[in-house]
Amino acid sequence: MAELHRDPPLPSNGVRDTGIDVIVVGAGFGGIACAIECKRKGHRVMIIEKVHELKQLGHLGTNAGRILARWGLHEKLWNISAQARDVHIHDYLGGLIQVQKMPWPRFGAYAYRGHRALLHEVLFEHAKSLGIEIRMGQQVVEYWEDEANGRAGVRIQSGESFDADVIVAADGVKSLARQFVIGYHDSPRSCGYAIYRAWFDAEEHGVTTDPLTDFLTIYGDQFHVWTGKDVHFIACSSNGGKTICLLLTHKDDAAVDGEWSFPGKIEDVLDIVKDWDPRCAAIVSKAPSCIDWKLLIHDPLPTWVSKSGRVVLIGDAAHPFLPSSVQGASQAVEDGLTLAITLSLAGKDNVRLGTRTWESMRYQRVRDAQLLGETTRNKWHGAKVGDSGKSFELPMPEWLMGFDAEAHAYAVYDGIARSIVEDGYRQPTLTEQVKESP
Repeated sequence: MAELHRDPPLPSNGVRDTGIDVIVVGAGFGGIACAIECKRKGHRVMIIEKVHELKQLGHLGTNAGRILARWGLHEKLWNISAQARDVHIHDYLGGLIQVQKMPWPRFGAYAYRGHRALLHEVLFEHAKSLGIEIRMGQQVVEYWEDEANGRAGVRIQSGESFDADVIVAADGVKSLARQFVIGYHDSPRSCGYAIYRAWFDAEEHGVTTDPLTDFLTIYGDQFHVWTGKDVHFIACSSNGGKTICLLLTHKDDAAVDGEWSFPGKIEDVLDIVKDWDPRCAAIVSKAPSCIDWKLLIHDPLPTWVSKSGRVVLIGDAAHPFLPSSVQGASQAVEDGLTLAITLSLAGKDNVRLGTRTWESMRYQRVRDAQLLGETTRNKWHGAKVGDSGKSFELPMPEWLMGFDAEAHAYAVYDGIARSIVEDGYRQPTLTEQVKESP
């Protein structure tokens, strides 16, 4: 039986080599965060990423923001983030439902919202500055475990293999590792919605000169939401009102086979908002192009940890989020940071205890955040003309946004790990009750 082992926190003037080898598959927010914290904790870490370049849209809430600030990245991230102080929520005809104040800092931390490529670049460069090896353009085609020798590994498309104490699969919603971990094929499915999204320069595309759209630019960074039956439309500006982002969530029951993100048609977006507040169509018409992004989900997995405890799913590979939660990237960052800590506390000889304790810490919290995102979408899509009030605000409860994943991991590790050692490991269970704001 494994014994509990807890090393003291790392000294501020150096990093102790734990001897734990970690391979992270996927260089998105969760993978990068995991690698950075692994390096900070003294683990030996390498990232393998199948694409050559990462570009998407994203948001990092205050619960992730406090982690990144501790890494010394606040100034870099804040300078490229949208800094709107209010969220204006409208019905589909333009009637104002609520103005939600967004003071920063909130719960002692900042949120970073902006172009994912720019936000991600800050983390990516930080990882490189720490000396983390990042292998771009290398696709993993196989996962394996060898418990007799206490190792796990991956094989990439070239035929080359790598092994480590732990493999962290941060390989997205269509994760190859998922079947290996849960033991059966579980394809993500459409949630019944899709998003049209675009990101473009305000001045170049006439936003600043149109009286229907200039409100996004002349008052600095803005954040506006329009809600209607089965649809909500978000338009926001960043960089002092110089850059525009739009997101339109709508019903889409089309089957998803293969790619789930591809070029969309502006005329299709315009057709959805043709009878809406004229500002909506005016904003959409300025976009030079858009992406049609199908939203994929799967039912909660029975486990995120492989049978031998050495291959772990994090982020979208384990638990994809709806955009209305604005928590997908943040929960992936929490996953990565927490795993690095539990591995450090467990030690090299008890890696499996570290991964299983991590799963127990994260499982219910992630589901609570997912469910809150679903209720937000349903609430907005049920808004009627004339509705108003705080109930339509984007939920920002303290249990979610004020959470300190690092402090929590250190606080609860011993109790959870001791329970696993004494009673044996059991797959986690869930409470399917929406945890609302207080």
